[in-house]
Formats: sequence, structure tokens, C-alpha cells
Amino acid sequence: MFGSVVGRLVTETGRVPRCMRTAALTQRLTAVSVSARSFADVKDEVQPPFDSSLLRFLVCPLSKKPLRYEAKTNELINEELGIAYPIIDGVPNMIPQEARLITKDTDTSTTPTQG
Repeated sequence: MFGSVVGRLVTETGRVPRCMRTAALTQRLTAVSVSARSFADVKDEVQPPFDSSLLRFLVCPLSKKPLRYEAKTNELINEELGIAYPIIDGVPNMIPQEARLITKDTDTSTTPTQG
């Protein structure tokens, strides 16, 4: 295919583009092979830790309130709205659509009963 394009360029325009003047270049272009990294090479690696000094600057994009880092789940928590933002490869994912809703623990034994 590449040869037919070069041949058409030469016959139709009467000149060869500057990048096509050497035959060695065209041979290198056709002989290029792309190496793809297979998923078999990927190993389960430990995720890099979250830099907690970023908490001074990060706020919830919805409420603009400070966030709390939860190391157990590797998430940034907005307790006011009940939202948890995941941290992927050490980078907080602050997209609200990607956030997880968290349930607040409620203890029913301390609520007054009607009688």
C-alpha cells in the first residue's frame, strides 16, 4: 500500500516529497514493527501511597469542604455529603460521578422510642 501511494505521488505530481527522497527511509518506514505490552507482563504492584500533605489543598468539588483521608479504603471522604472519592495510583479521582456513596453508621439503641 505504501509503495502505491509513493508511486502515485511521483506520477501525479512529478516530484517526490522531501521526506521520501531516500530509499532507505522508505524501507525503514515499512519495516517498523510496533511492540505492544501484553497484560501478562503486568504484575500486581502495590499502589503508591497517597501524599497526605495534599489534604491542605484538596476540597470536595461539590461542597468545597475539606476532605478526610481514609487509609483503610484508600479514599478521600466528605463526611458532610457522605461521598468517598477513590485514590488510584496515588492520584485522587475527584470526579463526582466516580465517587462512591457511603452510609453513615447509625446506632438504633441511642434513638428514643415512642411509647
